[in-house]
Amino acid sequence: MSLVNQDSDAVERKFPKVISPTVHGVIDYAHSAFFFTIGLLCGRSNKRAAHAAFATSGFILFQSLLTDYRFGVMPVISFETDGKMDSVFASSSWLIPVVFAFKGTPAAKIFEMNSLAEASVAGMTDWNSDQAHRDRMTA
Repeated sequence: MSLVNQDSDAVERKFPKVISPTVHGVIDYAHSAFFFTIGLLCGRSNKRAAHAAFATSGFILFQSLLTDYRFGVMPVISFETDGKMDSVFASSSWLIPVVFAFKGTPAAKIFEMNSLAEASVAGMTDWNSDQAHRDRMTA
């Protein structure tokens, strides 16, 4: 078992499962909009942070559009796989300021805090792909 799977399994066992697939979809699209807004806000003051925020927003939007849940447009990613991708993103979001070379700036704090927020959402989501698919079919 990889370290990422071990970490995500540990997180999954510790949190109550209070976020349904439908609510998670709303959170995903809000998350994408949040980073798009951060990109706009950083556009003049920190170009590197703006690029990172736009890339993050695009990635989250693309993943959401392809996930098999109520708000997915072309469901090719199972909801369970979406959860694994979210866990990887949660554990690596804090590295984005390092990769885009804006570590130590106020914008970097947003990405660092995102790791905690993303891990919390991932930990509290019920990753039942069957339920996500059923929700999609009844929408």
